[in-house]
Amino acid sequence: MIGELLRGMATTIKHLFKPPVTIAYPEVKRPVRYRFRGRHELKRYDNGLEKCIGCSLCAAACPADAIFVEAAENTDERRFSPGERYASTYEINMIRCIFCGYCEDACPTEAIVLEDNYELSYYDRASTIYTKDMLIVPVPEGGKPTPQKTPPGLYNRPIPDMEDPK
Repeated sequence: MIGELLRGMATTIKHLFKPPVTIAYPEVKRPVRYRFRGRHELKRYDNGLEKCIGCSLCAAACPADAIFVEAAENTDERRFSPGERYASTYEINMIRCIFCGYCEDACPTEAIVLEDNYELSYYDRASTIYTKDMLIVPVPEGGKPTPQKTPPGLYNRPIPDMEDPK
């Protein structure tokens, strides 16, 4: 009994002179792991068009039924994505989301990506529903915001040629 007490005190004294392993969280953010799945983002192409074509495959693949997608038709006067359609409404209910990544795997255009943002806090249930405006990334440098006016027949493929995985 005394030996176990001394062994516990030795462990305490041994760690007393080591630097602390805690991180001062709000000031210092801990780097996340390579395969971490955080908050969703809707990506854009370099020209500013949205990658999401409103196919709803992400909503179909979601086991928690957390994603709602409503599609609308693109026109050459109001073009949001290179395809025939775009997501006019894109919502994710973050209370229901289990961060499984199935939406990311199901997306044919790689539009929805689970990034490394882990700071998710809410004050009410209404703020847990992330809309398209909250999810979409800003227009890249040199791109134009959507909707864009495009010449007729410029976009005839909704999904660009994909690179082979390395």
